[in-house]
Amino acid sequence: MSEREKMRRGEAFDGRDAEIIALRDRGQTLLRALNQHQAGDARHAELAGQLFGRLGEQSLVSTPFCCEFGANIEIGRHSYINFNVTMLDVGPILIGDNVMIAPNVQIYTATHDEDPLLRRDWSVYGKPVVIGDDVWIGGGAIICPGVSIGARSIIGAGAVVTRDIPADSVAVGNPARVVRSVQRTAPAAADD
Repeated sequence: MSEREKMRRGEAFDGRDAEIIALRDRGQTLLRALNQHQAGDARHAELAGQLFGRLGEQSLVSTPFCCEFGANIEIGRHSYINFNVTMLDVGPILIGDNVMIAPNVQIYTATHDEDPLLRRDWSVYGKPVVIGDDVWIGGGAIICPGVSIGARSIIGAGAVVTRDIPADSVAVGNPARVVRSVQRTAPAAADD
């Protein structure tokens, strides 16, 4: 099995493998070019379409933006990624529709073995991060590997999300904890 196949399966892989290096280099080249353009201009949209695994219609990614591969990031429709967001996409990052991500948010999928002797070979593996539809993530929040955030939830500014957050929840703090349910004033959408 190739190192790229291991990466896709969430298994430990060698980050120094030639194919992994080529994927990272491709992502970094596209990322540098993307960061030279403003969200909304034609060249920015073209580069974003090449960088990301999927970029839904009417979605915008503000620059500067930072990621490792880009190809492991899927962004749904009508979502907004604000300035200075970092996504370490060793594993998949799946972002739903109508998601709002504030400045300086960090989303990590990469993790390493706890045994320091096993970390010496620089092996890495990714745990997917899944962000449901209509989620709002406040400025400076950190989303840790393997976390799922349920639809319509709100993550407070500066929160450190270390475990799954259920749908329709407001979570704050370090580590983030659910403090209440989302208060709806508008009628529920037809897809609820």
